[in-house]
Amino acid sequence: MYVGRDFTELSMMPKTEWNKSELAFFHHSFQQIVPYLNSEGQTIHREIVEEIENRGGLKRNEADYTHGTKVTYD
Repeated sequence: MYVGRDFTELSMMPKTEWNKSELAFFHHSFQQIVPYLNSEGQTIHREIVEEIENRGGLKRNEADYTHGTKVTYD
């Protein structure tokens, strides 16, 4: 289960201030409903994807015994 700031709070902030787990969670959420998004939703999803790309993706550079190489939001 996602534990973090809700979308209402995040929508009032630039995507550059979102952390990776928030970007990952809301990207996954929007990805599930892409066929039903209106133009505003599509724009928000595109901005999230662009921010993820600007940060070099969602992969961690190194794994350790407590974390894998994939950013998780659960």
